[in-house]
Amino acid sequence: MADLLGPEFTSFVGNNSALFLLILVWSLLWKGIALWKAARLSHKRWFVIILIVNTLGILDIIYIFFVANRYKVETNETNN
Repeated sequence: MADLLGPEFTSFVGNNSALFLLILVWSLLWKGIALWKAARLSHKRWFVIILIVNTLGILDIIYIFFVANRYKVETNETNN
């Protein structure tokens, strides 16, 4: 697989593995939070968009702080 991207890319990734790891953790953190909120709020379209589009956390942060904050999760609690 690495040969498909070329030796320059492989060398760049190898020399900057800490940067790539940081970007990976950053993206996964924000994507996980955004997907969790979208699922809890039943925002199916947002869930699919966030799942497919990779923007290094930018779209995820926009959804979390500007879209999801406008909604509340409704729960049905019963007292037994």
